[in-house]
Formats: sequence, C-alpha cells, structure tokens
Amino acid sequence: MKRFAPASAAGSLGRERVGERGPRRRRITTLETISVDVPESALEVYEAALSSACFAVGFFREHNTGTWRVEGVKAVGGDASALAAALALAGEVSGVRPSLQRTPTAAEGWLAKSYASFPEQRIGRRFSVRGTHLCNPPSTGRLGLTLDAGLAFGSGEHGSTRGCVRALELVAWRRPRRILDLGTGSGILAMAAARLLHRPVLATDIEPWSVYVARENVSLNRLRRLVRIRLANGWRHVTVRAGGPYDLVLANILARPLSLMACQLAAHMAPGGTAILSGLLQSQSRSVLAAHLRCGLRLEANLQEGVWATLILRRSASAAPRVALGQNTSSVSTRCNRGHAYDRRRTPGRKRAPSLPVTSRCRTVHGRSSSPSPA
Repeated sequence: MKRFAPASAAGSLGRERVGERGPRRRRITTLETISVDVPESALEVYEAALSSACFAVGFFREHNTGTWRVEGVKAVGGDASALAAALALAGEVSGVRPSLQRTPTAAEGWLAKSYASFPEQRIGRRFSVRGTHLCNPPSTGRLGLTLDAGLAFGSGEHGSTRGCVRALELVAWRRPRRILDLGTGSGILAMAAARLLHRPVLATDIEPWSVYVARENVSLNRLRRLVRIRLANGWRHVTVRAGGPYDLVLANILARPLSLMACQLAAHMAPGGTAILSGLLQSQSRSVLAAHLRCGLRLEANLQEGVWATLILRRSASAAPRVALGQNTSSVSTRCNRGHAYDRRRTPGRKRAPSLPVTSRCRTVHGRSSSPSPA
C-alpha cells in the first residue's frame, strides 16, 4: 500500500509554505483548495507548480486508478497569474495537462485543523509516532519516531501500519539479523525495526517519490547508519536478492502483489524466518494466506486492526521453500544451514519433482547432513 496522506485543508499538510517568501500578507478572509490529478511521472513538477501560489501543498494516491492528486491551499484570487504560468510550465515539462479543480475552504484555523489531524500516535506497547509540528514532550518509556505531518502516509494512523508494528513487537524476541522492508513508503516500518532491534534494515520501494520521502524521514530520525533505502522493483532487484536470505521480511503493500510474490518471498527467507504481511482487508486474508501456504510457509498469527489484517508467517527451520507449478521464475535460491546457496532451475509450466529438504540436499553436497537451526 502506497503511503501518502491527503493534503486537504483539514487534513495532513504536504510541505508548509507559510511565511517563506514575499511581503507580509494581509489578513486572509477567503481561501480555496485547488487540485489536479496526475500520473506519478508528473507528480513532482505539479507539486512545484502549486507551491508557487499556495500556502501549503500535499498529495495522495488514488489506489483504484494509480493516479496522484496534488492539492494546495491559497487565497481566492491571489497569485492567479503566477499559478497560471506555473501550471503552463508544468504541462510543457511533463506533457500532462490536467484540469484544475477549485473548492472553497474555511479560512479560520485551517492550519491548526491540519496539525490537529496528526496528533501523537501510540502504537502497540513500545512505539509513539509524532509529527514535526508537536512541541509538547514525547511520551516517556516509548520508542519515538518523528515524521513530517504530511510528508508521508505511513504515520501510524492506518490500520495496516499499526498491525505491522504490533506484529514486529511480537516477533522481536527472535532477534532477526537480516531484515527487509518491501514497499517501504514513508519508511516507518524500517525505522521501527531498526530502532527496536538495533539491526541494519534494507528498505525498498518501486516509486521514486517514496524513496525520497523515506530517506528524508530516516535522516530526520538519525537512522541513516542502520536503514538503507533503495529504489527497487521487489525481488527482481539484485540488491534485494543479494541481501537474503532474510530472517524478517516486512511487506505492507496490497493483497494482489503479496499473493503473486508468495513463492519468491518463501525462497528468499532464511530457515525459521518470519514474514509480516499487511495492506490487506480481513476479507482478503484467506486468499493471501492460501498463496503463502502453497509455498511452504505457515501461519502464526492474524492480527486485526479495524477492517485490516496483518499476517505473521514463518518458514520451517528445516524444510525448503516450495515453488508453485507454473511460477514464472528462472531460478530459486535456497541455502543449507551452513549457508551454502543452491539454484534450482525452473521451466514455467513444467511439472517438478518433489523438493527435498535443505538438509537432505546438503548431505548430497557435503557428504553429511547439517544440523537444523533452532526455530
């Protein structure tokens, strides 16, 4: 699930522009919210275009269409020529010329309402998530994460994010060493894992803007030493494959891609490794779980946050991951308990022989069996 917040006048703000430039403004009596719907390739140029005339700009993604809505708050009639010129330039640069929508906005207390919509979030037993606008002392006895009030959606408000953080607390006792956050968005789950476990985390996302947002948040929380952010298309990227096998994988995306990548996930998990999956509704959890059970993982827990489900799955400490028939993958890498990697070549659609446990294959190579790792 891509994690960016709406930036309406009463919602989370994107980048605050109050008092940054120009002469002192007279008292504003009437405001309006302007917005455009654009593809991701035009997101940055239209965010800059609206920033030229608006006090605050924000953006969010429409999951049904994949387009982005960029919104800004401005005085009615103010900077009309500058806005027109900026929109024309954005259209020339991007090749996208969306229609501009206008909505009246209450002037009184719009900034305060925006900040009020992002209070400190307490998640689970250990974490608190705070916006940069909060001045009061943080909650004592909790691990704090700071996010811009509207820079990213993964702020702890969404049920899938909260479920993943709760699941992370439940499995932390296993002390995973190799950790991956797949589809990191704001970077909140990667930062939570790094802060709780004090271990390096590889965090990836398919969208360049998500990578930018996550890097900003990692720097804000002084976690650059532990969290690496990379632009990567899931398991296809060499950095993601090379970082395995993973003891812990966090994936808060959507039900369909989770199901499609189930066997790739299982193949890149270490024996006894854990996967925390979310971004799916409770009504979707059975189909997502079935896809992963077919690939050799087992269910440990299904956490519920409202209508959202979070699955905690685990790979057996000894069994090799399975690959579903017809899965379009050229090879699947597995490792024995001594760390040796083996590639089993696949031809899509060809019936395969039953897979041997890792320890059995290891015996054929090393002449003896490795003792399985503890669960």
